[in-house]
Amino acid sequence: MNDRPSPEALLREARREARGRLKIFLGAAPGVGKTFEMLHEGAERLHGGRDVVIGVVETHGRAETEALVTPFEVLPGKPVEHQGHRLEEMDLDAILARRPALVLVDELAHTNAPGSRHPKRWQDVEELRDAGIHVYTTLNVQHVESLNDVVASVTRVRVRETVPDAIFDDAEIELVDLPPDELIDRLKEGKVYVPAEASRALAHFFSKANLSALREMALRRAALSVDRAMLDHLDALAVPGTFAAGERVLVAVSELPGGDGLVRAGKRLADALRAPWQVVFVETPRAERFRPEQRHRIAETLQLASSLGATVATVPAATVIDGLRTHLAGMRATQLVIGRSRRSWWFELRHGSVVESMLRASQGVAVHVLPAAEARVGERRTPALPALGRWQEHLVGMLAVALTVILGRVTLPLIGAGGTDLLFLLPVILIAFRSGFGPGVSTAMIGGLAYNFFFLPPLYTFTIGEPQSVLTFFVLTGIALFTANLTGRLRARATLGTRSAQENAAVAAFGQALARASDPETTSRVVCEEIAQLLDVSVLLLVRRDGTLERVAAYPEDAPPMGAVDHAAAEWAWSSGEAGGVGTGTLIAADWQFHPLRTSLGVLAVIGLAASDGREPITADRALLLSTLLGQAALAHERLRLEHDVREVSVLRERDRLRVALLSSVGHDLRTPLTSVAAAVDALAHAHPDEPATAIARAEVARLRRFLDNLVDMVRIDSGAVAVTLEPIDLTDAAAAAVHDLRHVLAGRELVLRVPPDLSLVNADPRLLHHILLNLLSNAAVHGGDGAIEIVGQRRPGAVRLSVRDHGPGLPSGEEAILFETFARGVGSDRTVGSGLGLAIAKGFAGAMHVPIQAANAEDGGAIFSLDLAPFAAG
Repeated sequence: MNDRPSPEALLREARREARGRLKIFLGAAPGVGKTFEMLHEGAERLHGGRDVVIGVVETHGRAETEALVTPFEVLPGKPVEHQGHRLEEMDLDAILARRPALVLVDELAHTNAPGSRHPKRWQDVEELRDAGIHVYTTLNVQHVESLNDVVASVTRVRVRETVPDAIFDDAEIELVDLPPDELIDRLKEGKVYVPAEASRALAHFFSKANLSALREMALRRAALSVDRAMLDHLDALAVPGTFAAGERVLVAVSELPGGDGLVRAGKRLADALRAPWQVVFVETPRAERFRPEQRHRIAETLQLASSLGATVATVPAATVIDGLRTHLAGMRATQLVIGRSRRSWWFELRHGSVVESMLRASQGVAVHVLPAAEARVGERRTPALPALGRWQEHLVGMLAVALTVILGRVTLPLIGAGGTDLLFLLPVILIAFRSGFGPGVSTAMIGGLAYNFFFLPPLYTFTIGEPQSVLTFFVLTGIALFTANLTGRLRARATLGTRSAQENAAVAAFGQALARASDPETTSRVVCEEIAQLLDVSVLLLVRRDGTLERVAAYPEDAPPMGAVDHAAAEWAWSSGEAGGVGTGTLIAADWQFHPLRTSLGVLAVIGLAASDGREPITADRALLLSTLLGQAALAHERLRLEHDVREVSVLRERDRLRVALLSSVGHDLRTPLTSVAAAVDALAHAHPDEPATAIARAEVARLRRFLDNLVDMVRIDSGAVAVTLEPIDLTDAAAAAVHDLRHVLAGRELVLRVPPDLSLVNADPRLLHHILLNLLSNAAVHGGDGAIEIVGQRRPGAVRLSVRDHGPGLPSGEEAILFETFARGVGSDRTVGSGLGLAIAKGFAGAMHVPIQAANAEDGGAIFSLDLAPFAAG
């Protein structure tokens, strides 16, 4: 390992010193004591003389937490008006003006109210750090962006407020841990949530299995941050050693068969250790002599590793042993997976045994040696000797020797016979550097013979008369051979380094060009143009539109058209995620070779490559470069897709905000006149009880009141203001109460109540369940035709189903779920009357209680709306 400090690590240290420090108190779940620990440590800093203030702290009514707030200066929040409510957010400008040494900011993942300078609190924290202010903050592991999907798969709850992983890069992490049993006890004692919310949390998010999984994630995320911080510090100080506080796996592959087995073994080891892993190929001068099938094998192995989630690297080095040792030390790997092939004793004598060398030199590294696969029958080995070169290069060597002979004869009177022999080293050095080892050796041999023939007595014969001349001849020939070998190696290393530098520069330029592209059309054009110029091929890019793959960009623009086989190969690449077409194992009769752009979102596009002369478009030595370029192109398309999705989400969020504001305004503006109208109608009804018009007016006023209530309820659902209080409910009483409140709407309709009196009690919020039944019954009365309306209760495995059924025309096929959307109305039936809010409100209230609700058509006609309620368990 290089004993100089890492420039990148030093740069990170400098950036860290220039900003305020960030300390994150990380917990597995709410209630483990993150805020308490942050306040406790902040109090220690305050008593130590530091200027510490509170920017924002959520005590959640906990007495012990509120007591810790008392010693601090608490900066008042900034009032923000949102949806008719007055909210308080952290006053960023006040903190910047106050400029304390340390500020305590609770709940890093919090989303600020609209109108704040930054949409997220972590962005506020970044601005505070840029101003040189140190920050203590709290975070639950489920809010870490990279763990969002994992947490959702475990808890069945997707957290919308996330913090990017980059926040952890230069932060100090303190894990606030609490065993699941103790956290559950705290929850039951009401120290985390109020009792009603606590019982619901215990039944869902705060189960012991969920808490154990979240605790493991928090421990591993904290360990990862500590490990990275340690490695940065060691690199900055150039401290050698593996420092195996965390496991790191390195897999070394070669051109020999069996590389895929090594990669899969490394993947299994990394998964078992939950460790980062990397696959490396050490490119030595021998790589110049690899055959096409060997180069293909290397590219396929590295591509497999990349698809399995490994970091892939190609390291140029003089020998495999040197390159592997250097990379092992630089990565500070703790586990090495390497294959042992059956090499001849002569090969190991000349090149050494990689396995034996790594076993001797890798202190503190566990070396896993796997036997390499046998070479297939008929597969040739790489030649033991270097390539001899072309005959033209040997001819140039002979001409160089001839010129040296002429030069020697001309300068012989000046330098004498003793200095002439050194002249013959010049053509050896030049030819070996220009053409490689083979021509250099032939030049050395011919030069030695020419020196003997023209300069050693007796002249013009190959006989050597004097003993010292024999020694001179062999010394000259030996030095020439050694010089040819050394110069040839230097040339191979220089060629290797130059090619590696050129490819790295090309990839960097490609990435910069993609970063400048801001729309799909420009990105597609840049991808085609850059890949075509780098690989000297024709390139086209296809995306799926309306079910078919369409060509959206090409370079050159007059690239050859695609035939039927080419279209089939492109479809194969899109559907399978594998390469297809010429030069692959699928549809090789195609003129184009197609590669999918695979991302975490799936295949986003297909790249087609074709050579102008009909040859295979990608040679083996360019396969790895192509793989890197495709990866960059895939990331660019994924970025554009995510940016598009974010813009759509922003538009939808703004639309929802305007819709909620409109509903809230309409609901409040209608309430006062409707109350006056209702009072006037009641007065008329008392004055003229027998007037038919007053009965109609009262019914319509009641209908408008229900409509208004629906508007207000919709606003409450959208703003998240629906409070849930679960308690045991008798469904017979619940159904009867709903029917009683709708007696005017249901007047004259046949009503069938089939709820068994011995049906189990259910766990639900009585107020929300009442509203759901009101909306379902109103929907059946308005849209269910003139037939009977049935309310049916029945036992089901693990649930009690309550259904409202009508005998009307039923629901349009395929639109059962759409009916629950706000303002949705059925198409193709008479269910087109009404506000479109009733079913959406029923869905919202059911979701607040975590009760599934669904709509379906009955086999004998009519629509059925069903709720699956959890049975109440006493005790």
